[in-house]
Amino acid sequence: MNINYDAIVIGAGHAGIEACSALSRLNLKTLLLAVNLDTIGAMPCNPAIGGPGKSQLVKEVDALDGVMADASDHTYIQYRMLNSSRGQAVQSLRAQSDKALYSQWMRKYVESLPNVTLRQGVMKKIILAQNKVSGIELAFGETITTRAIVLCAGTFLDGLIWIGHETQPASRQGEFAVNGLSDYLKSLGLTMHRLKTGTPPRIDGRTIDFTNLPKVCGDPKIEFFSNLDNRPVLDQLPCYQTRTTAKTHEIILNNLDKSPMYAGLIDASGPRYCPSIEDKIVRFKDKDSHHLFLEPEGRSTYEIYLQGCSTSLPIDVQQEIIHSLPGLENSVMMRPAYAVEYDYLPAIQFKHTLESKDIEGFFAAGQILGTSGYEEASAQGIVAGINAGLYVLNKNPFILTRSSSYIGTLIDDLVTKEINEPYRIMTSRSEYRLLLRQDNADTRLTPIGRSFGLVSDRRWQLFVNKQEAFTLELKRLKDIKIQPVPYINEVLAKYCENISHPISLYELLKRPKIEYEVIEAISPQSDNVYPFAKEIAVEIKYSGYIERQKRQVEQVEKLEFHKLPVAINYHEILNLSKEARERLSLIRPETIGQASRISGVSPADISVLIVQLESTRKLAVKK
Repeated sequence: MNINYDAIVIGAGHAGIEACSALSRLNLKTLLLAVNLDTIGAMPCNPAIGGPGKSQLVKEVDALDGVMADASDHTYIQYRMLNSSRGQAVQSLRAQSDKALYSQWMRKYVESLPNVTLRQGVMKKIILAQNKVSGIELAFGETITTRAIVLCAGTFLDGLIWIGHETQPASRQGEFAVNGLSDYLKSLGLTMHRLKTGTPPRIDGRTIDFTNLPKVCGDPKIEFFSNLDNRPVLDQLPCYQTRTTAKTHEIILNNLDKSPMYAGLIDASGPRYCPSIEDKIVRFKDKDSHHLFLEPEGRSTYEIYLQGCSTSLPIDVQQEIIHSLPGLENSVMMRPAYAVEYDYLPAIQFKHTLESKDIEGFFAAGQILGTSGYEEASAQGIVAGINAGLYVLNKNPFILTRSSSYIGTLIDDLVTKEINEPYRIMTSRSEYRLLLRQDNADTRLTPIGRSFGLVSDRRWQLFVNKQEAFTLELKRLKDIKIQPVPYINEVLAKYCENISHPISLYELLKRPKIEYEVIEAISPQSDNVYPFAKEIAVEIKYSGYIERQKRQVEQVEKLEFHKLPVAINYHEILNLSKEARERLSLIRPETIGQASRISGVSPADISVLIVQLESTRKLAVKK
């Protein structure tokens, strides 16, 4: 007997969880199919959330009522604001998480979702009817009907783990790979390539001498990821630093031939922005040492994650490397490092909705689309889940632009550019990063999420309360004028500032040296303003730059409204350059704006496209 669901999510990692959560919020009957229900929300690599660019994604997912931020806030062991001495556009929150608790929290959350059924199993085939998804077939022949599929397969498709020259089929350590599905997807006309990622060794913390290692503590005043209230205040655990030594470098250089990457055994691209320790030593020969971090995996384990030491060298070489590090001379390795290569679907085959351009109702998200990182997966998962739900409901799609969010930037990069290495979000990838700060994610996206029926009443009320307080505080800052009296100038002198005439608090806050703490000392505000005082300060200090960037957005987004016909034949537009015809035919952009961001398509080619569209429009009017 066939079982029917509105949508099926394949995979219960960070992408799959967000997709499932979004579908549940759209009141759709959903099946979450996982290879192993015991590893829902697993953190196979670094048990941490956030960092540059990534924290913006987490905040944006939260603004859409996603779950990653909430899970992080309930399971952290340390919170730190990175780049705190730099501008607001690049400041990024990072949480070190309790690996086991994070997964347990996510499992409990998914099980609590209404309309969601969990099932352990493996998809063998997609059942199609007139090139539309109509169901799936499981490994043992069972069929399940559905209208939409969200594939969040991570590193499972034909995964291979490498340690030295030894290899075995696996998606990650301790979990089997899914073989055969890649060949089936290729038979549907989809293109698949290989990528590689890796993870470092884990160390028994009881065998590490922390005495002389620099300690890295959490921030004394914690900022949380989620805008929900009642965040738990937990005791924070310290991390530690160590460094590679001349001996470390010697060991690695003498054993490069034992690395599967350097021996040519792995035919896949690795992450350029998160390189293995071998790559660091080879590529940065001018550096005699590299920072490594010792990060606890949780509160109830002695296991330590050796951040920055990803490798696929043999186990005996890994042990030599570890023992060459200060503080780890007598340490015991609990789990060896390894590399994993796997199949992925280049995302240029997908729309901005993350639906396949060729198979209706087939969506994908996460590492299967060529990204690395939990945060990137989560961001894609929520978009794919929302759009799969809207597809089932026959509603207009949910698309975020580059100017609206880092999520929009991430997805536009994936579906527009040919990615040949695991993609990682960074603040430098966004041309609008001053507008897309982590502190204003809710202001940008929560109203959009509410309009699509995604944002709960509780979250919406918190958002409304914040906006009302925000408006009142701006008015207060503009209305209150301070006088050049001795008391005021004594306070300002501490910041090398003074005033010679009456000035509003708003104008005072525009000064580079004046932070919100100064305003608070002169004229305290109500307690409910403090949590987002930083956002108010940024909006005031950078108001001129922000307005300029908004005008740039308005000019650029005019191109985004120029839709390109799906059936357009670029090879017939002779005035296009040969390279442009090839690139446009391959990627099939949805708008003129997207076409303008394709490598090999020049401004002259864009002008030709605009003229062609206008000619086509005029011909249609005459008919």
